[in-house]
Amino acid sequence: MRINLAFGLTSQDIERLVKGEHHDPHYVLVGHPVNGGVIIRAFHPEAIKTELIISEQTYLMEKIHPQGLFAFFVEKTWPFDYKHRFYFADGSIWERRDPYRFLPTLGEIDFYLYGEGKHWEIYKKLGAHVCVHEGIKGVSFAVWAPNALRVSVIGEFNGWDGRIYPMRVLGPSGIWEIFIPDLKEGLLYKYEIKTKEGLLRIKTDPFAFFMEKRPKTASIIWDLGKYEWHDAAWMEERKKKDWYKEPLNIYEVHLGSWRRGENNRFLTYRELAEELPTYVKKLGFTHIELLPIMEHPHDASWGYQVSGYYAPTSRYGTPDDFRYFVDKCHQAGIGVILDWVPGHFPKDDYSLRLFDGTALYEHADPRLGEHPDWGTLIFNFGRNEVKNFLIANALFWLKEYH
Repeated sequence: MRINLAFGLTSQDIERLVKGEHHDPHYVLVGHPVNGGVIIRAFHPEAIKTELIISEQTYLMEKIHPQGLFAFFVEKTWPFDYKHRFYFADGSIWERRDPYRFLPTLGEIDFYLYGEGKHWEIYKKLGAHVCVHEGIKGVSFAVWAPNALRVSVIGEFNGWDGRIYPMRVLGPSGIWEIFIPDLKEGLLYKYEIKTKEGLLRIKTDPFAFFMEKRPKTASIIWDLGKYEWHDAAWMEERKKKDWYKEPLNIYEVHLGSWRRGENNRFLTYRELAEELPTYVKKLGFTHIELLPIMEHPHDASWGYQVSGYYAPTSRYGTPDDFRYFVDKCHQAGIGVILDWVPGHFPKDDYSLRLFDGTALYEHADPRLGEHPDWGTLIFNFGRNEVKNFLIANALFWLKEYH
């Protein structure tokens, strides 16, 4: 008996997948239980041959569409772990676990709270997160792009090819999601967004925890869960103080200008941690106020044109290096205050501007959406998701960076 390997699909499903326009590629590619077994599908537009690997057993998959859609029927009870092995014309081979067999990493409560503008820890759901999902270690990706035709994760792990890892949109939330197994911290990534007009927009992650040093712009997968703080005494003492009555003496500083290293290089967060707290304490200051350290494209802006709201700038080191700086300040009895910039953002096209092909974070009306003095864009505070993005961002720095 021959099994219809396109069972459950329409021709429109297949065409939209291979054209990079399907809103739910998981539906096409995930295992489909049928009588007596499961149909497994795989997609890679450049593959000339694909094998299915289950418990060290290898099966040659059948090409059911000339543009790289493969399928195989296996007599086995779903679900189960498996891999795909893709073969290419140049002789190269790529073996991977299937990202399309995993359930979503977000749920209805996330969609509801974000839509209400009240998901105060949305940064734990959107963005890129190193995690263990359904027993497998990898990275979950999620991004809000409600007007996109298709969103894909691109990066150094898939040749920056938007056809390889298209995401699924989760109901009416406008959130696109995928879990990619076996990815690790430190890899570069972006999102490729196909607009409803068919144009491709390459964007950094609005919730990225780390980004490349300018002028490069890629987001970097980073695990915020591994730093070990040593400022418990400061944090506990801080709770007890009445800050309306405590004396404050604040030293305001731009980290890139305070001192320089050899050949006029920026000092790192860790170098600053050894020098700056001691310096300000000696002068009788109680707090350091930092000009914005969120990622920004232009040195001369001093950080006031933010392109990465959840990422400490890579000019001076990694997110954990910045945590070390705050930690050392607290250990020295010095508080840290951050300048925060929710009033506007730059027009650099790799960031928030026209994010999904529409004015998503900014006002569509230029009379409301453009700052006449600074040449920047103004957030649309009337949109719940935008307010949530910013309020959660303020809470993020308080919680994750103390």
